[in-house]
Amino acid sequence: MGAAAPIVRVPVGVGFLDHLTAILIGTLMGSLGRLLLLHVDYRQYPSYPQAYVVHLAFGFVAAFLGSIAVPAIVAKEFAAASFLALAVTQFREVRKIERETLERLEKTELVPRGTAYIEGIAKTFEARNYLAMLVGLVASLGVQIGRHWEDPALAAAVGILFGLATIVMLKRSITRAVVGDIAHVRPAEISFDGPLLVVEGVQLMNIGLPESRQTYLEQGLAVAIIPKSIDAKATLGNIGQRQAIVHDAATLCGVRMDVADKEFMPLARRDLVSGVVALVIVPAEKNMEALITAVRQTPVLEDSVRKPSEAEPSKIMA
Repeated sequence: MGAAAPIVRVPVGVGFLDHLTAILIGTLMGSLGRLLLLHVDYRQYPSYPQAYVVHLAFGFVAAFLGSIAVPAIVAKEFAAASFLALAVTQFREVRKIERETLERLEKTELVPRGTAYIEGIAKTFEARNYLAMLVGLVASLGVQIGRHWEDPALAAAVGILFGLATIVMLKRSITRAVVGDIAHVRPAEISFDGPLLVVEGVQLMNIGLPESRQTYLEQGLAVAIIPKSIDAKATLGNIGQRQAIVHDAATLCGVRMDVADKEFMPLARRDLVSGVVALVIVPAEKNMEALITAVRQTPVLEDSVRKPSEAEPSKIMA
């Protein structure tokens, strides 16, 4: 009898079902990440179910495009992977759509958000589509790595684990600072110097009618926002940041005014020397604790952040 022929094991390539598993898990995890990153409350946009659907649909598409990148590269289909570059271009339109929508809605707000707030919200939704794409890509990569153990269930579990870990890290990394992180907020007294409304020594506006002045004294509330550093002082000096504070205070606490009642429009002005910002409002319900909480929770806008302490002139002055 002749010698037995050696057994040759032909390596099994990654088939269609294997690619499909990676794509499905990547898309699922990316969509889940977008859902968890869709921070929605009564202060923010979107505020209607139709808007939720739009953003979740964009997140699904982003997650799908991210999840096909790794299988496409493994299959040497580099043309398919190039769709990521096309997706980046398309998602830039998301910011434009959000900006245009919010600018149209701005006309219906009693207390406007301001252009800086609008731009910040638009940037946030654009960026979160990229994050959904990243989660989909990492989860798909996890499935590919998990195939090393030749167990489809284990590969799927590794992909899910990678996706969840990425979501957790992203949620922690994109947490924005709030006003309470950069400033102290305390109650302040409302007074009048003739017809001039004064808070913390800051003249805010001229109130001509005695009845309106009495309304401020009886029902109005004021707070002083004291910056904790020179950087905070510069940030709070930004008009867009102060308008965002006023808008959130009015939205969360309510405001006792209508379209024609401009003399009861909430205002925030700063002391030119100390940088302390004085805010006055006639809320729907007089509650100082609620107003302080609303001001502290207002997000610090990215476009409003200033860091003069890191510049050479500030170091010289220090």
